[in-house]
Parts: sequence; C-alpha cells; structure tokens
Amino acid sequence: MANPLFDRLFAPHVGSDAPFLLPPGGGAAQSYGAFLEDAARIAGALAGLGLDPGDRVAVQVPKSARALALYAACVQAGLVFLPLNTAYTGAELAYFVENSGARALVCDPGEAARLAELAGRCGAELLTLGADGQGTLADLAEGQPARAPVVPRGAGDLAALLYTSGTTGRSKGAMLTQENLLSNALVLAEAWSFDGRDVLLHALPIFHTHGLFVATNVVLATGGAMIFMPAFEAAAALAELPRATAMMGVPTFYTRLLDRPDFTREAAGHMRLFTSGSAPLLAETHRAFERRTGHRILERYGMTETNMTTSNPYAGERRPGTVGPPLAGVDLRIVAEGREVPRGAVGEIEVRGPGVFAGYWGMPEKTEEEMTADGFFRTGDLAMQDADGYVTIVGRAKDLIISGGYNIYPREVEEVLDAVPGVREAAVIGVPHPDFGESPVAVVVAEPGGAPDRAALLAACGETLARFKHPREVIAVESLPRNAMGKVQKAELRARYADLFAPPASPE
Repeated sequence: MANPLFDRLFAPHVGSDAPFLLPPGGGAAQSYGAFLEDAARIAGALAGLGLDPGDRVAVQVPKSARALALYAACVQAGLVFLPLNTAYTGAELAYFVENSGARALVCDPGEAARLAELAGRCGAELLTLGADGQGTLADLAEGQPARAPVVPRGAGDLAALLYTSGTTGRSKGAMLTQENLLSNALVLAEAWSFDGRDVLLHALPIFHTHGLFVATNVVLATGGAMIFMPAFEAAAALAELPRATAMMGVPTFYTRLLDRPDFTREAAGHMRLFTSGSAPLLAETHRAFERRTGHRILERYGMTETNMTTSNPYAGERRPGTVGPPLAGVDLRIVAEGREVPRGAVGEIEVRGPGVFAGYWGMPEKTEEEMTADGFFRTGDLAMQDADGYVTIVGRAKDLIISGGYNIYPREVEEVLDAVPGVREAAVIGVPHPDFGESPVAVVVAEPGGAPDRAALLAACGETLARFKHPREVIAVESLPRNAMGKVQKAELRARYADLFAPPASPE
C-alpha cells in the first residue's frame, strides 16, 4: 500500500541536492535531500515515542525549517498534523488538544512549563521546538537514521486536522485527507504554471492552510524553492523580490508594499506572479498594484474545509473584485432557498470535488448539516456568478443584514465606501435597531493623515444604492480587527457596537 501524499510530494526529492529552503538575506540553502533527512529523523523520533498511524500531533511552534520538516515527518509516519495558531491562549489550546485527542503536543521551549499540566491531563507527550530549530524534539531526532520507513496510507486517510476560527461558535476540526491535499496541490500547480524554476517568496504562517498546504505543497509538487521568511515585513519582502519569481500573500501584504515609495515597477520586475487570498482584495488595491508594477494580482478563493475552489486565470483575464471561475475538478453552484439561482443572482456558494474535506472531527451532526444530499458543502459565503463563470463574493451569510425586511449585502456597500477618496477601507455591519430589527453601520479607516467625511460617504451611497442600504451611522477607527490571515473580524465589530441604537435607560 502506498502513501500518496508522501510518494508524490516528498519521495521524488529524497537525496536531491536541489535547493529547497533559502534563508532570507542570503546564505546557504537547505537542499531537498537535507530537508527530507531531517524529516525522516523526526519521523523516527515520533515513532519511537509509540505514536501510531492516525494519531494526532498538535503543533504550536514558531515558523522554521524544522517546523516544516515536522509536517513532512507526520506525512511520512502516517500521523495527522494539527497546526495551531501561535497566538492561541492556553484556554484555546486546551480545547484543541482535548477535542482532538492529540497524542503529542509540540510547543515552543518557553511554553513547556505552562503546558505541562495540559499535556499530562490529556495524555499527550510534550515536546518542544523553538524558532532556532532546537528543543526536545530536535534532541530525540538527532540519534535517528536519515532514512525512515514510509507508513502506508490510503487516499481517504486523514493527513491533517485544521480547526476553524470559531467566530460563530465552538471551533470545528476540519478533517483533511491525503486526497484533499494532494489533488489541490496538483491542480493549483498547473493552474498557476509553477515549475522547478520558480522561487516562491514565502512570508505566510504555516499554521494555516494558505501557507502550509497551498504555498508549500505547490512548491513540493513542482520542485521549486522557497525564500522562507519568518513573517511578512514589507522592507524585508521588498529586498527579497529580486531573488523570487512568485509570491503568495494576503491583501495586507500588498497594501503595505504599496505604502512604500521604493516598491516600483523595477522592484517587481523579476516576478511572474502575485496571488492573494484568505481575505477579500479591494478592487482599488488590485488596480493600484497594476498601475504601480504592471502586474495584475491573481485572486483566488477557498476555505479550510474545501481547499482552493476558484481562481482567476494565470493566462486569461484577471478581473478585479472577483475570485475567478471554478478550478478544474470543482463543481460550484450558487443556491438560494434550496434552488440554484440564475447567473447574476446572489446566493450561497456550494462546492463539491476532491478537495472538499471529510467532515468535522467528532461532529457527525454538524457535518451532515453542512453537506447536501448530493455531496455539496455549504460554504456560508454569499456570491454571484457571471455569464463567464467568474465568482464575486458578496459576504458571509452570517454577515447578511436584514433591515426592515430588506436584505443588505455588506460587500456592496463597502465597495461604494472604499471608492470614496480618503477612505483606506470600510467594514459594514448590522447592528440591532429598535425599529428596523437591525441597521447598517459603516466602520471606516481613513488614509494616513485624513479623516472620513460622513457627508461624502453618504453622498456616494446616495448615487448608487437604495436608501435602505445607506449606513445609519459612520464610525471612524484607526484600524479594523483582523485574524492572523487578515480577515476582518465582523463578529467583534458587531459585539463592540451592539448597543449603538439601544434606547436610553429609563430613569429610576
């Protein structure tokens, strides 16, 4: 029996001297062969602890080459990789470890004392791995051979367990199979024309599907290299661009680059591709980037449960404000009230294909609730699809505002506000209202040195939007709350302004 994920992504590079990980700022690269020897030693160490195929390994460590090798080791040993955001608190971490039944917990050495009780309570082996690649896991791996058995696994066996952000309730563990990860890597590599000559500027975290499975797996599938930055910093990224051919980022990466006058057409001249995902890219950012560099950012769409499902084309037209047509092998439909809607109408995205996850860990009822009888996953994202198949995301279903019985799609209002001079970005939320049930409120961030002009914002809405869609209030803030991947946390904004229209308390 084979191990499809390891056999296709990792095995072809065993013993190879080709560069894989390039340190930022220059210096000696780590070859594929050396990387996989390190991974084999870690796989041997994990097996030596008594971990069996299918056991979960929870990982909350800083980004490093060895942290990435731990992912490869888990694939080789048939273990289920469970990456966790490094910002999670102890209480959040406890939930993930307990819920997953993790047999091992790998943390930063500085966190070991704090997490010892949790690991003991959950029966998980506690290991450490720091940003420098050192720790008890590295010590155990040191004495292991540079070759280790590849544990047989099937296409339907779990390879990873990723917990959703839990913004609307308890976090759910999305079960991702070998087929889910492998099929998506191969489709994206072809769709974006990656090959062994590419050097990817990798500045994303590796606790998230974007940096771990989209970026890393595409490079592994094609034999290219990665400039492996610990995190994104605009000046450092700009310095690395001459060595790179491609960059995968979130919208914040691109707005921060555009803030720099030294980010010019010449600075981006060596690049062939910039992609954006994990959060909506403003159409104005897309246009400003093209004016500055001549490059059109390629925006795509996906989520933890589905991997990537749509993408603007590499060779064809990249349309600002859209996430492109469905990728090869993906069935996508737009549904409202249980029926597929005509092109141009708004509904919820439902997708089916080899990248769609196997369900939620330990939540069969929730899995059944989110899947249709014919195998489509209900994404919760509202969108429309045009005659050419390009998908435009309108917002999350949970973000839909119903005011006085009328539906308001926040994205439609946000696009109008974002286009007003002096506005850096806007988020529109629904806030409880005593007369209308809820009313739209605009939370606006101004360009540096400016201030939102309420009259100008409302005037812009008056030109293109029905009156019921106009924000009842405009609130200026310095920044919008975001998660680690740059998504605006509208649930936090709704909680912050929940009492905005509450009637004054009656005097006692």
